[in-house]
Amino acid sequence: MPDICLYIIVYIDELYSILVFCQTLITLMLWNSGIISAPHFYVSKGLEEKRDQYIDKMRNVSANGDWESWCIFFLETVNEQAIQSLQVAENIRDLYEQMKEAFADCLSSRWSINALDFVFKNPVYRNKQFVSNAGIPSVTAARFTRELHKNNLIVKLEEPSGNKSALYSFEPLLNLVRV
Repeated sequence: MPDICLYIIVYIDELYSILVFCQTLITLMLWNSGIISAPHFYVSKGLEEKRDQYIDKMRNVSANGDWESWCIFFLETVNEQAIQSLQVAENIRDLYEQMKEAFADCLSSRWSINALDFVFKNPVYRNKQFVSNAGIPSVTAARFTRELHKNNLIVKLEEPSGNKSALYSFEPLLNLVRV
């Protein structure tokens, strides 16, 4: 029985390494193609939070051949992380739905969904990016920035300086995804 556990754990470890590599590769490809504004790499939060337990379980495997406990620990941790990640995704979806109404009320424009989509794709951005890339007429985009800031839907992180436009953030989304 321990031999099969050894093969399973080696397989899971290899599979996990491959998944991390693929996640890294996909992130870099999305960044390179301009779909995301910056690469963000994520180490499994669950395993990072339980790092000491993970190491203890691996030591127990080496000392006592207790693969079963390690497998159970690993799979439970992955399951917990999956549940947490699903909750974050649902919270993001709920926030998007709430913000549809908030942006529509604040902006009173047919372009409000364009503005909302932009801040969800670019939760930290320079105003120049918003004006250039949101698909909104530039005069309207400039007004939107003022209105969104005035209504506390976005936060100004940096004042404009020289050739740099102001830097803004969409904190409700960032608060959901910060690790």
